Amino acid sequence: MVKTTPQRLKEMKQRSEKIAVLTAYDFPTARLVDEAGIPVILVGDSLGMVVLGYENTLPVTMEEMLHHVRAVARVKPKALVIGDMPYRTYETPEQAVANAQRFVEAGADAVKLEGGEDVLPQVRAVIAAGIPVLGHVGLLPQSVQKLGGYKVQGKTTESAEQLLRDVTLLEQAGVFAVVVECVVASVTKKLTEAIAIPTIGIGAGPHCDGQVLVIHDMLGLSPRLPKHTKVYANITTAMREACAAYKQDVEQGRFPESRQSF
Repeated sequence: MVKTTPQRLKEMKQRSEKIAVLTAYDFPTARLVDEAGIPVILVGDSLGMVVLGYENTLPVTMEEMLHHVRAVARVKPKALVIGDMPYRTYETPEQAVANAQRFVEAGADAVKLEGGEDVLPQVRAVIAAGIPVLGHVGLLPQSVQKLGGYKVQGKTTESAEQLLRDVTLLEQAGVFAVVVECVVASVTKKLTEAIAIPTIGIGAGPHCDGQVLVIHDMLGLSPRLPKHTKVYANITTAMREACAAYKQDVEQGRFPESRQSF
């Protein structure tokens, strides 16, 4: 498998090939995701909730994001590694470029910015600096307070029209793909058909060119699973049973045995 590039993702859309994207935040997980042939790894700021225990993504810092990007990059994956720029780290074009460059130095192949029409100057500046950008429209976790909670987007004509305007402008600005989060499926279909770059859905129905899931959700490790998540393996149960078995073995003197001793 050759290294995935932004151009390859565009070509996959042209060939009507679906794109699978997963998050990963550490070396062993990234290694397994890459070995499974997943073409894109997103080091998402979702790590704030599923790894660091924050209530939302807003407290996540650049230092925390870079720490996890470095861990994933040490795998030297064939997957395209995308770093999620955290809240308030791209408020101006200059700040966006400076922080995007830090992501690249940490090992990311590209960065993701949330927003559409409102972040075009930042998007253009980062791309002009030679750094590929993944867009993100619909439900924006970094704007959850302004949106009044985690609500499905695209329910009104005005909202749907703004989403269409956002993805079109992002494509014109040069992003290589756009994440579409928690958008009405029929609206997502129109967005996907309107642009030549891939749409990557999460809670946006089946009409996107690809899908992304938070790996802790799809492995059943998150205590509250979103409706859009499909659990492919319940690792929570396996981990809990393994920990309980280990505790019992230690307490009853069954571990370690001679073969685990020197």
